[in-house]
Amino acid sequence: MTIPPRCGARFVVADADPAWTTDPSDTKGVERVTLWRGSEQSDDPAAAEPVDLLAGAFATGLGSWPGTDPLEAATTIIGELPELPHLVELPDRGIGADMIGRASALLVDLRFDATTRGYRLADRPGAISRKARDFVRVDLDAIEEAWETAGLVGSGRAIKIQSVGPLTLAAEVELPGGHRILTDRGALRDLTDSLAEGLALHAAEIGKRLGAKVVVQLDEPQLTTVLDGSLTGPSVLDTVRALPGPEAIHFLDVVINAQPGPVILHTCAARPALPTLRRTAAAALSFDASTITTADFDEIGEAVDSGKKLALGLVPTEPPTSPLTWRTAAEPAVRLVDDLGFSRAALTRVLVTPTCGLAGAPLAWSRKALALAADVARAFAEDPESLTVERPEGSRRSRSSR
Repeated sequence: MTIPPRCGARFVVADADPAWTTDPSDTKGVERVTLWRGSEQSDDPAAAEPVDLLAGAFATGLGSWPGTDPLEAATTIIGELPELPHLVELPDRGIGADMIGRASALLVDLRFDATTRGYRLADRPGAISRKARDFVRVDLDAIEEAWETAGLVGSGRAIKIQSVGPLTLAAEVELPGGHRILTDRGALRDLTDSLAEGLALHAAEIGKRLGAKVVVQLDEPQLTTVLDGSLTGPSVLDTVRALPGPEAIHFLDVVINAQPGPVILHTCAARPALPTLRRTAAAALSFDASTITTADFDEIGEAVDSGKKLALGLVPTEPPTSPLTWRTAAEPAVRLVDDLGFSRAALTRVLVTPTCGLAGAPLAWSRKALALAADVARAFAEDPESLTVERPEGSRRSRSSR
């Protein structure tokens, strides 16, 4: 399975080029504030009470965006998504700007270089990760400028940052010998620890620069294939052993619990691995609502009952063949809440997103998609009871009683 380009993946065939050792930004003096505590984090009554940055219905994007101009993109995102704008990812800039390449700019004491298949671990500094880090630095400068222009510095507003999760990263990056990192538990552990530390430093830096609270989104488009053992090795006959669910949850939680703010766990897989997703320490689960079937109702219901938020992908990433209204876009969420047996008030706690990243979409549609998502979120917040959906008589099915 290849990560869809819309997720922010742009694998470019390149000559192997050794990467560099990351040097995380100095965060001395940055106060680490607990904005959300996962289920496994400290219950010390003296610890700071979590602030729920994901309360209420509002719209956000999933990270990737068309084009190559970070300032223009940042300005657009802040304007279209006032409640939860995000740091923009622009994979059209080439190698190092894609989802996997960007992660190399965050890792601590690990390096990537490029191969004809993507990325692999390297043992000495080089240009690929340096280029990735340059992209991240430019993106941070752009969002800081746009944030200042909008008068948001020090406002306490939240911003979302994104990173590929440890399992997708381990599935896509190779060891020096050509096998996926996922095949080596020691290497997977080191990669996970490095990502957890580097992403927390990244969140602290952007929080300090913007005077903002930070939400982290972990992208795991390969989670389902990691769990079902459908990945291949260097040859199609060389399969990769499925990762057991409890191990997957452990590695995800290492990264989630290291973050200073709430974490949204996102997948745009055609078959979201909901049993695994809901058992993590993530504050919210994000998926394409069109992929949900009645077989998923119990898992989603359990997630909501446990206090997790839902971030539902309701707006398509490509322009539809016929005009799409916000009412039509809202229907899958309304139907899902009804089928789960929840009151419509549950919609006031739903985040609304496109179904996946918008990197592969025309710019005009990308803007329209965010506007539609914002309209849907506004309707959920203001009057969810007034929303109607058409369904054949007798088609409503609720989750099983527990």
